[in-house]
Amino acid sequence: MSSQQPDNDKLDAGVLKVAGVVVLGAIMAILDTTVVNVALQKLTLEFQTSFDTIQWVATGYMLALATVIPVTGWASDRFGTKRLYMIAIGLFLIGSMLAGLSWNVESLIIFRVLQGFGGGMLMPAGMTIMTRAAGPQRVGRVMAVLGVPMLLGPIGGPILGGYLVDAVSWRWIFYINVPIGVITILLAWRLLPKDNPEPAERFDFWGMLMVSPGLAALLYGVSNVPAAGGVGSVDVWLPGLAGLALLVAFVLRTLKVPNPLMDLKLFTNRTFSVAMATMTLFCVAFFGAMLLLPTYFLLVRGESALNAGLLLAPQGFGAMLTMPLGGRLADKIGARKIVLPGIVAMVAGLVAFTQVSATTPYWQLMAALFVMGLGMGCTMMPITTAALQTLTPADMARASTATNIVQQTAGAIGSAVMSIILAALLAGKFEVPTSQGQLAATAAIMNPQTHAAATGLAADAFGTTFLWSLILLALCAVPALLLPAKRPALPEGHEAPQPVVMH
Repeated sequence: MSSQQPDNDKLDAGVLKVAGVVVLGAIMAILDTTVVNVALQKLTLEFQTSFDTIQWVATGYMLALATVIPVTGWASDRFGTKRLYMIAIGLFLIGSMLAGLSWNVESLIIFRVLQGFGGGMLMPAGMTIMTRAAGPQRVGRVMAVLGVPMLLGPIGGPILGGYLVDAVSWRWIFYINVPIGVITILLAWRLLPKDNPEPAERFDFWGMLMVSPGLAALLYGVSNVPAAGGVGSVDVWLPGLAGLALLVAFVLRTLKVPNPLMDLKLFTNRTFSVAMATMTLFCVAFFGAMLLLPTYFLLVRGESALNAGLLLAPQGFGAMLTMPLGGRLADKIGARKIVLPGIVAMVAGLVAFTQVSATTPYWQLMAALFVMGLGMGCTMMPITTAALQTLTPADMARASTATNIVQQTAGAIGSAVMSIILAALLAGKFEVPTSQGQLAATAAIMNPQTHAAATGLAADAFGTTFLWSLILLALCAVPALLLPAKRPALPEGHEAPQPVVMH
C-alpha cells in the first residue's frame, strides 16, 4: 500500500456522486426500519386491533429483508447492479405507496412485505456499487460514508415518524418515501456506472421458498397462543407445525445442494458459530425492546408521537459515539473485550425500564437510553467482525449473507415475541381477550376516573415485558465469553474484512 500515491485514497467527484445516490437509497431503507415504531400505537387504534397483530407491520418487513438478502448477490450478477438497484427502489416505492393507501391491517402488512423486498436489496446492491466504484484501496472511506445514514437513522427515524403521525397523517410515513425514491431512481439512471450482467450460479429458489414462509408460519402460530389460551387450538399448532416442517426441510436440503441459500458448513467454524449465537440472542432482545419503547411513552405517559421520537434520541446519540470505534477496536484488541462491556452497558440501561412506572422521571429514562446506545455501538459491529475474521476470502460473501439473514431474522423473532408477551400481559391486567388488551388499556387511560389506576397497570405490563428482554440480553453474555479475546491471525496475504451491519 505504501507505493500508492496519497491521492489514490481520496474519493474523487465520480465516486462521491455514486456514494450520494447509494446513501439516498440507504436513508429510505434504514428510516423505514425505525420510522414505523412510533406509529404502532396510532395504527392499533386506527385499525382496532391488538399489539401482537400490529407488530407484523414491523416483523413482516424484517422477514422480507431477510428473504431477499441472499437473492441480491445472484441477481447482481444476473441483471447487473445498476439495474437491480433501480428495480429495488421501484419495488420499495410501490410498496410505500400501497402501504399508505392501506384500508385494513392485513393489507398494510402485505404491502410492508412488498416494501421489505425492495428495501432488503437496496443496501447490499448499493454496497457492491460503491465498492466497485471506489476500488479496494478506498473501501474503508466508502464504508464510512455509508455509515452516516446508519448512525442517523435511529435518531431521525422516530422523530420524523412522530412528526408525520402528529402533524399530517400516519399514511405519510410511507408517502414520504415517494419523492425521495423518484429522485433516487432518476439520479441512479443518470449517475451510476453501467455494468455488464454475467452468467450467475444457480440460485436456491426452493430454499428461499422454505425458510421465510416457514419462519413466518411458525411465528404466526406462536403469536396466536395468548388469544387461543394454549397450544391446543388449530390456529396455533397447524401453522406452527407447518412452519417447523418447512424449516427442517430447509436445513436437510441445505446440507445436500451445491449452492444453498445459507451455507450451514460455515457453522463448523467455532468463532463464526459463537458470534452467530451471540448475535441471535442480542437481536432478539434488542429489537424486541426497541419495538416497545415508543409505545410505552405513547400509551403510559400520554406523549405525542413526535415527543416519543424525541425521547428516543439519546439512544441514537449514544450509539453514534461508540459505533465507529467498536469495529476498529475489535480488529485491534479482540471482539470479546468490546462486546462484553457493551452487553453490560445495555443491561444496566435496560434495568431502568424493568422498573418503569407511570411517573418514572424522564431524566432517568433518557440516561438509561443513552447508556443502552453506548452499549449497542459496542456490540453489533464487533460481533459481525468476529464472525468474519477467521474465515477465508472464499467464504466471505456467504458468511456476510448468513450474518445479515441471522440479524434480520432474530430481530423479527424478537419483535414478535415481545409483542406477544406485552399483548398477553395487557389483556390479563385489564381482564379482556388478548385482541382487546391494548385497546382496553387505551380506553381506561383516557378515562379521567380510571386514568391513575390504568396507567399503573399498563406500566407494570411494560416493566415485565422489558424484564424478559433483559434476561435474553444477559444470556447473550454466555456465548460472548467465548468470542476471541485477541485479534485472530489473518491468513497470509489477506486483509481484514470490512463488515457492514444491515439495519
